[in-house]
Amino acid sequence: MSRFVIRGGRPLEGEIVASGSKNAVLPMIAAALLTDEEVVLENVPSIRDVDVMLEIAGAIGAEVSRLEDRVTIRAANLIDAPLPAELCERVRTSVLFVAPLLHRLGRAKLHPPGGDGIGRRRLDTHFYGLRRLGAVVDDVEFEFTAPERLKGAALFFDEASVTATEHILMAAALAEGTTKILNAASEPHVMDLAKLLIEMGAQIEGLNTNTLTVTGVDRLHGTTHRVVSDHIEVASYLALAAATGGGLTIHDTVRGHYWMMNRVFERFGLALDIKSDRIVLPSGQTPRIQADAGGAIPQVDDGPWPQFPTDMMSPFLVLATQSEGTILFFEKMFEGRMYFVDPLIQMGANAVICDPHRVIISGPSKLRGQTVRSPDIRAGMAMIIAALCATGRPCIVQNAEIVDRGYERVEEKLRAIGADIEREED
Repeated sequence: MSRFVIRGGRPLEGEIVASGSKNAVLPMIAAALLTDEEVVLENVPSIRDVDVMLEIAGAIGAEVSRLEDRVTIRAANLIDAPLPAELCERVRTSVLFVAPLLHRLGRAKLHPPGGDGIGRRRLDTHFYGLRRLGAVVDDVEFEFTAPERLKGAALFFDEASVTATEHILMAAALAEGTTKILNAASEPHVMDLAKLLIEMGAQIEGLNTNTLTVTGVDRLHGTTHRVVSDHIEVASYLALAAATGGGLTIHDTVRGHYWMMNRVFERFGLALDIKSDRIVLPSGQTPRIQADAGGAIPQVDDGPWPQFPTDMMSPFLVLATQSEGTILFFEKMFEGRMYFVDPLIQMGANAVICDPHRVIISGPSKLRGQTVRSPDIRAGMAMIIAALCATGRPCIVQNAEIVDRGYERVEEKLRAIGADIEREED
């Protein structure tokens, strides 16, 4: 176990390069098992969740090699064996190996997937989609079989689930006939997976919409694909720089991924310069909450793309503690996302927890250095942001490994823009 020791209270400024998307590359590792040919992924972030997914792939027979940010996977000889329980418990995306294994081996068995403890995360949409395509699903023992080739079907998801959309895209790519997914997720990382599948030979229509049509093919082939940059990481660092009163330029971004995030920054009275391949947060800005019409308290709430991402609620909540004015955060998707607010209050934040889903923040508040813990990936980054805003004694953020699951070389990137942060072993 390790911890971050942070001395805050200074504006952070400089330039960084966005890492490859965590949420895109994890399903891509599973998708590489749909073919027995070599799949090469470039711009792969060096994070713990990637390590776990690659370890799972290797445990069931895939040949995996890595050189810097380039990963090569060849699944020519898969092993008919259960996925390792200890690894499944560490990442939610372990469930995405089911569809490739059904196509390649006709069966799959795994342990219930783990991941962040941010509340209930349903798998019902996965089970619904797989059953509709013809798989036999034992959702108690987590055993899956495909007695015959999967067959296309019309599906309507009762939630726009990201991982379920990714899973059924993989299942439908090699299914017989046509599959239509209504109310599909359309986040940038979902679309990047669809692009990888198309490069492998899949036939998918409707990209960047909520209706995806997949015409099954007999086989997929290998390819080389560059993983899209991580818009959640980018927004986290922009919120961090704004909270400390600094400025930042982030390179290797995609303009169309930031329209909603830009609207939320505007709600904080902050201007961004969003260019085709980079985003600039000019320094010298003071965050001020912009009231709604009539002076009403504004609200930040999350939802499926293109609404504000749930993963960004925690970092922006910390930004609110350093902003003039009052704002309501309404977390609609996960009942455990707001649990990290209690340590923020101990650090000096003026926050009212209305219920598990709603928090009111009034600022600016002077945060004090404390010892806190990272409860999940995004809250861990939020605690780092709070620590970088705090004054007084150094702030200790425990359980640093959980941040490593989603943010690449976090202390290295932060030191490059002026942060005083060190990692220590507990």
